[in-house]
Amino acid sequence: MENGKLYIISAPSGAGKTSLVRCLVKDVERLSVSVSHTTRSMRPGEIDGEDYYFVSMDDFQNEIRQDAFLEYAKVFDHFYGTALQTVDELLHQNIDVILEIDWQGAQQIRQKRSGVISIFILPPSIQILEQRLRNRGQDSESTIARRMDDAVTEISHYEEFDYLIVNDVFEESLQALKCIIFANRHDKERQMSKLAPLLSSLLGRSQHS
Repeated sequence: MENGKLYIISAPSGAGKTSLVRCLVKDVERLSVSVSHTTRSMRPGEIDGEDYYFVSMDDFQNEIRQDAFLEYAKVFDHFYGTALQTVDELLHQNIDVILEIDWQGAQQIRQKRSGVISIFILPPSIQILEQRLRNRGQDSESTIARRMDDAVTEISHYEEFDYLIVNDVFEESLQALKCIIFANRHDKERQMSKLAPLLSSLLGRSQHS
């Protein structure tokens, strides 16, 4: 069976990545987002096993020792990691997998896996990014200031990614993501495997004409 493709989607906090990915996975078949493990506390409205797997620091460190993560990173004093087994099980079922991770995790993935497609989501402006963070009503002034500093660091790594999308008009950004997914499902490498019988038949017929 053909294997799925691995995608990385990164963005500074507040750029709208999570909302875009949620709609993308809902609208596109054979596409799944990998649920990360994290040591941070659960926020209101979040569901364990759906938004994240919320684990203790001891449990997370134990997973690191067992080399169970495809990637992991420390962000805002908390650890986040992608379980290797979960991702590979989905890929082997010909399901494309999205990793919502930061630039640190993206670098780790590129070192371990070839053929990964990476997408970076940009805000329309730094002012709009800050306003979106404030509108969430989740963070203190000091936390917002820190997130803004980290956003500049995150954005500085944009050149490491294959695609850039400015999340100004949500529907347009969502459509751009869909186009990337569909286009990569028709790249030559994947199509040669999928269409082997057809290609053989077409070439055989032309040789006998």
